[in-house]
Amino acid sequence: MSKVKNIILVHGFWADGSCYDEIIPTLLAEGYEVIAVQNPLTSIADDIAATKRVLDRTEGNCILVGHSWGGFVITEIGNHERVSGLVYIAALAPDAGESMIDLMSKYGTPSPHFQEQNGFVWISKEGVDEVLANGLSDERRKLIYATQTPPSTSLTEVKASSPAWKDKSSWYIIATNDKAVPPDLQRDLSERMRAETITVESSHFPMISHPQEVLGVIREAAASSP
Repeated sequence: MSKVKNIILVHGFWADGSCYDEIIPTLLAEGYEVIAVQNPLTSIADDIAATKRVLDRTEGNCILVGHSWGGFVITEIGNHERVSGLVYIAALAPDAGESMIDLMSKYGTPSPHFQEQNGFVWISKEGVDEVLANGLSDERRKLIYATQTPPSTSLTEVKASSPAWKDKSSWYIIATNDKAVPPDLQRDLSERMRAETITVESSHFPMISHPQEVLGVIREAAASSP
């Protein structure tokens, strides 16, 4: 039986909380309290504040789940006393002093499908199809493009402070077909964290393409965490 009943879901770039819609109904049906954070993606302080507001709405301990950039957010706020465990889904897990650019630049060059405007970055339809959501249905790719939340360019350079994964139990889901966050980077991060790790043959959104595997990891985290 699960010890922790609160599951807080944190999304990444070019997404919103609806990217978890394949797993939320099942978690609710199983008795978990689930809230998906709506990150503004305007600054790390704003994203942390949005997640903190959700934490303040819950009672008891929780599991933080971070996808992509959401991993950076849960790494920062995961030191909160009521956070029992961290689940990373194809996510960034920086160490102190590391930025997204620091992590990503070692594994390739930025996609040509990014479009900067007024200090925010959009991703083109081709970028959604080829990089972000390759392997998903045409309907889902169109939905991701239409609902994307563009991040501030400043987020790529912000430095992490005190990484929660050094002190909190962590799980990592590696997406082996990911073209957004390189799988080699994911493997290196999960090994550095000494996280409980599984791999799925998925593009950048395992919670959409492999919901059962993602649910299994979240259940394990909830059952194993204090």
